[in-house]
Amino acid sequence: MDIDYKEYQLRCQLRGHEDDVRGICVCGNVGIATSSRDRTVRLWSLDPSDERRYSESKILLGHTSFVGPLVWISPNEEYPDGGIVSGGMDTMVLVWDLKTGEKVQTLRGHQLQVTGLALDNGDIVSSSVDCTLRRWRKGQSLESWEAHKAPIQAVVKLPSGELVTGSSDTTLKLWRGSTCTHTFVGHTDTVRGLAVMSGLGILSASHDGSIRLWALSGEVLMEMVGHTSIVYSVDSHVSGLIVSSSEDCFAKIWKDGVCVQSIEHPGCVWDAKFLENGDIATACSDGVVRIWTVNQDKIADALEVELYFSQIAQHKISRKRVGGLKLEELPGLEALQIPGTSDGQTKVVREGDNGVAYAWNIREQKWDKIGEVVDGPDGGMKRPVLDGNEYDHVFDVDIGDGEPIRKLPYNRSDNPYDAADKWLLKENLPLSYREQVVAFILQNTGQKDFTLDPSFRDPYTGSSAYVPGQSSNKSVSAKPTFKHVPKKGMLVFDVAQFDGILKKITEFNNNLLSDQEKKNLSLNEVEVSRLVAIVKILKDTSHYHSSKFAEVDIAMLLRLLKSWPVAMLFPVIDTLRMIVLHPDGATVLLQHAEAQNDLLLEMIKRVATNPSLPANLLTSVRVVTNLFKNSCYYNWLQKHRSEILDVYSSCSSSPNKNLQLSYATLILNYAVLLIEKKDQEGQSQVLSAALQIAEEENLEVDAKFRVLVAIGSLMLEGLVKKIAIDFDVENIAKISKASKETKIAEVGVDIELLTRQS
Repeated sequence: MDIDYKEYQLRCQLRGHEDDVRGICVCGNVGIATSSRDRTVRLWSLDPSDERRYSESKILLGHTSFVGPLVWISPNEEYPDGGIVSGGMDTMVLVWDLKTGEKVQTLRGHQLQVTGLALDNGDIVSSSVDCTLRRWRKGQSLESWEAHKAPIQAVVKLPSGELVTGSSDTTLKLWRGSTCTHTFVGHTDTVRGLAVMSGLGILSASHDGSIRLWALSGEVLMEMVGHTSIVYSVDSHVSGLIVSSSEDCFAKIWKDGVCVQSIEHPGCVWDAKFLENGDIATACSDGVVRIWTVNQDKIADALEVELYFSQIAQHKISRKRVGGLKLEELPGLEALQIPGTSDGQTKVVREGDNGVAYAWNIREQKWDKIGEVVDGPDGGMKRPVLDGNEYDHVFDVDIGDGEPIRKLPYNRSDNPYDAADKWLLKENLPLSYREQVVAFILQNTGQKDFTLDPSFRDPYTGSSAYVPGQSSNKSVSAKPTFKHVPKKGMLVFDVAQFDGILKKITEFNNNLLSDQEKKNLSLNEVEVSRLVAIVKILKDTSHYHSSKFAEVDIAMLLRLLKSWPVAMLFPVIDTLRMIVLHPDGATVLLQHAEAQNDLLLEMIKRVATNPSLPANLLTSVRVVTNLFKNSCYYNWLQKHRSEILDVYSSCSSSPNKNLQLSYATLILNYAVLLIEKKDQEGQSQVLSAALQIAEEENLEVDAKFRVLVAIGSLMLEGLVKKIAIDFDVENIAKISKASKETKIAEVGVDIELLTRQS
């Protein structure tokens, strides 16, 4: 270590966020702002009663999904106490006035998650997974351009005025206006974080585990390697120090390209920033912000330091593996009360914070202590042990439904089908899981192909193991099997209370007749009788192949859509929901809608914009969902995808369970369509919407299931798997796997398996 370097020590821990802290923004001498997966931005100010500490001074509520990048607006005439700009998974950029703590601007335009923010002479510049940079001025989008062909992960402004972006395409780009003047090539994976190194150039943090310092000419001045996983962020200080944060649970401090200190955290470190005085703030997945200092007068008291080390110790225990198993899952000394079965049989038990190996002495009928098990460089013993037996692999298997983690042992010499059958029998699990267990074994042992033993017989059928398309004695390529993905075909809402619909339309029509000012909007007796005829056709599903609608009838319904008061529209819209399921009705409706300047889109915007009525929102989103039944609407649905998803985006956070399910079904249908059309941009937007819905806590079960199926289908057959992995789909899979709802847990397993596929 550099003899002139003073080590950073814990100053304080800031608690308040209810989930991962994702971003940090230094707000001059006002304090710091932090963003979180809990959808909030929080402002922390120096505690006047203890200069070592910060206290929470404001909570900014407005985002509907997790919040990421933040940027500080210095105090000015418009914002006398300063301001904050935040970007989120909800695709929005929000501007906050810190004097009031209120949201003063909502900037909509990005199609996918906002990943980076920068200020440029009063303008706001934002980057997004939608591959664009967007410039905002006075609350309006000034310009937008595609800056990369892959998601943009970060943007930063240089003192010279240029912008630099980092992308999943592994490059950085230098921008003068909207013109790219240089592309920096060198990283081998996603460029996740950027920072300016004063007087030298630009710093980049990458998923490839490295940090690079670039001259603006594109020359690599320095490469810093030391992290063992994804590097999420990097920052520099005028002193010349650099700090980086990583998935490996460390913030590392660098001087002259050398790591001079590694600060361990009890979780992933999403962000790290220098304060102006040289202190460092870190954002951790345990929901805690920590401040680190070299100032001896500001070091945390002994109790706080002890708490921090306790958190580290607990985190280590939860991660430590002995003999291929987690230390916390090893049996205690009581396991030695059970006699062994063969001389020399080994058993590893937990003693304190260590794993200790014992061998069975058959002559003396006792367990002899061999010694402490010490993990080698590979993080475990040569062969893991389960129930006293050594195996090539011992896997953790989470079957959901609140059940405990099961241990699946496997030797590479085993037939995977035989191993699966024995394990399912031992664990008393359904044999229907067999193919899924075999796929899991093959995926996690790296066996791209294997030869089945011709003598092997299924103990339940008496036949050789079945692999579709192959005989049992040939080398086969085994593909993982998924229970719920990909989704094929479209889902619709095809149940209607026709008598109730007719009754409501008649009631509203009578109201119009009795209102002298609106009487001209009402239906006459002939038109009411035609409405009855429409319903009769819709009820007679056995003749859908031959029945026809009169064009005047469809024209009459469309007239009502345009002329009737908004509060009276939902039964008319519900009638259209059923008409689009009728082959002829769907065709005639499309012809009329196109002839009338896209009346369908006009209807959607009219009934779904604020203030929207729940009944209108529900019936209209179901109309659009049912359009997927007929391929004649596919081009229309693709063309207006962005507008439709934007209009209905609020449905995911609605307390109305029917509305949640309807929107989730719309998302799933879009996923199926855009996979078929190989529309990558569309798939990205639908994936972003699905990920946002999946984050909702109070989501109806079927709605959650459908968005998870959409995510899994897009990852398996679409073009956006890397985007999903970049944006923490593994966490969604993990949470889903723990669900008590069987189908949620099952699709969670599907998604997790997809993240492990190369």
